[in-house]
Amino acid sequence: MKIRKELWLGFSLMAIIVIALLLITPWGHVTNGHLGLIMLGLVVVAIMAGFPTAFTLMGMGMFFGWLSYRSVNPDIAVRQILDLMVQRTYAVMSNDVLIAIPLFVFMGYLVERANLIEKLFKSLHLALARVPGALAVATIVTCAIFATATGIVGAVVTLMGLLALPAMLRAGYSVKLAAGAITAGGCLGILIPPSVLLIVYGATAGVSVVKLYAGAFFPGIMLALLYVGYVIIVAKWKPHLAPPLSEQDRVVALPPISKALSSRSSNAITGLWSGLNHKSLHQPTVIGQLTLAIIPALVITLLMALSYVSLTAPPTVVDTSGLVETGGLVAAPLEDKVEETSGVQEPPSDDGGLKEPTAEGSPTQVTSSEAQSADTSKTQEQAVNKEHTTEPAAVAERVEAPTWYWVCLAVAIALVAFINWLMSWQRFEIFKMLLTSFFPLAVLIISVLGSIVFGLATPTEAAAVGGFGGVLLAAAYRYVNARSVSNASPVLQTFKELGSIIRESSFLTAKTTAMVCWLFVGSSIFSASFALLGGQEIIEQWVLSLGLTSFQFMLLAQFIIFILGWPLEWTEIIVIFMPIFIPLLAKFNVDPLFFGLLVALNLQTAFLSPPVAMAAFYLKGVSPRHVTLNLIFAGMMPFMMIQVLALVLLYAFPAIGLWLPGLLYK
Repeated sequence: MKIRKELWLGFSLMAIIVIALLLITPWGHVTNGHLGLIMLGLVVVAIMAGFPTAFTLMGMGMFFGWLSYRSVNPDIAVRQILDLMVQRTYAVMSNDVLIAIPLFVFMGYLVERANLIEKLFKSLHLALARVPGALAVATIVTCAIFATATGIVGAVVTLMGLLALPAMLRAGYSVKLAAGAITAGGCLGILIPPSVLLIVYGATAGVSVVKLYAGAFFPGIMLALLYVGYVIIVAKWKPHLAPPLSEQDRVVALPPISKALSSRSSNAITGLWSGLNHKSLHQPTVIGQLTLAIIPALVITLLMALSYVSLTAPPTVVDTSGLVETGGLVAAPLEDKVEETSGVQEPPSDDGGLKEPTAEGSPTQVTSSEAQSADTSKTQEQAVNKEHTTEPAAVAERVEAPTWYWVCLAVAIALVAFINWLMSWQRFEIFKMLLTSFFPLAVLIISVLGSIVFGLATPTEAAAVGGFGGVLLAAAYRYVNARSVSNASPVLQTFKELGSIIRESSFLTAKTTAMVCWLFVGSSIFSASFALLGGQEIIEQWVLSLGLTSFQFMLLAQFIIFILGWPLEWTEIIVIFMPIFIPLLAKFNVDPLFFGLLVALNLQTAFLSPPVAMAAFYLKGVSPRHVTLNLIFAGMMPFMMIQVLALVLLYAFPAIGLWLPGLLYK
């Protein structure tokens, strides 16, 4: 019955589109432009009816493109539309930006199959145990991190539905809140870089993917923080919807060495330090545990030391005197040669007049070439002497560190002291869990994103490095799992499992990449046919005739995208409607980069709004029977309103998205 309601909603939307086309189209005088609008409406209806998006776009584009060519010259219309198909397909396949898509998808599948998400969720759950709504907060944070690494919404929502949903239901959480946290957190991967959506938008709109990644970083973090803030507020306001964790759930089992040293001190660092003199304990183990405990202090100390060296480095002074002298040496001979060969200019003299040349063989006679040679030798000798005399002065003194550095140093010292004071034995075990689950994934993400944002690598190169990092990560965790089950040959078992993971990930990557490439081909043919029919011109004339301001145009565009997010997925919205909006941006002085960030934030609704809302169906597939689609949709609604709030904040404060690209790529 509930599925029937969703079907009725979809059929109603399709009926509205068809009726609107029938009423608006002037059937007595149908032009090519009207055919373009009919094609656009029919494509939406066909996709909602369940036809494959790529082949629907391709088929509609070729048919209506043939009608456009046929209206001009029916004899060659078939050849022209076939030529158009070949040209648009070749243009898409020769786009270098699209190479990053299969590499990022491959990295995502590898990370997904590394069996990392269970450890990540458990460690974050224990680390955030004292936060209101700890399970839901840990779910959103885990989803954000994992979605960033994979970018595969279905995989994240499904895995978190298997891990987090049963845990939250056992803890007494509201079904709506639990479902909303999982679906909203899982969709963050389509916004936070490295996002395939941003690559598709960049290739469609001709915007730099590197700038899109830099711009989407802070809006993605802002949206995740808004989700976390909402959960905390709900947990504080209505504790029965998100009960706090019991003391038993917060307890972490201590290893034998920690139990032995816990009687000496409640602080892990102090206890491990005292254990260095404990002869009955295995000293290498104690040293290893102590090293792990002081890792935060070592990292902060290293960062502050590197910052001090960088800030106090002596200014680089470039000595250009040698360049000036060299320029003089080059200019003089050329000038003399011009004077000797021109035959027009008078020779230089001391008193401004002409002098008789001296007799040949006189000791005072000096030829022009000899004079130049002597001057050259003398100048070079002076330059060498000057270099030797100024060499000791070239060692400059280090500059003083700015005041803000000493303030940061004081904060860092206080932070180290606070972390060491908090390092109880329980927290030390949680830190070790984070060290083996959160930090490897964070290093992989930071390496990929950092190399892109700071210009060290292109998105394609960074994606290749990320894929290799995903292989290493999967191998490491498979090896740890093989060791934990006391396998006789963990290395051999690791290679077997890793080969299976790579083979399966490669197959899924090829499948996903083929879908995206066919989608691009269909979109390219559809856009070309739409332009041939003049549909773009009709839409431009209609929008410009409204006399909208830039703000009103942005409001209209984002509202249309928001509504389109209900029946369509983000891929269809990007490839079908972005080619319509992009040419209008210049008319209203809208930055395509900023527009793309708004679209990426807005398209979160494509996964959180019925009747499509694929995240809801992913979660329903792994949920208990009493977790219905209606409850999941109801849990999504507050998070969808948060997305609207984030959209308003981004538009009101564009620096949230444009500050980092402006700073890095001036």
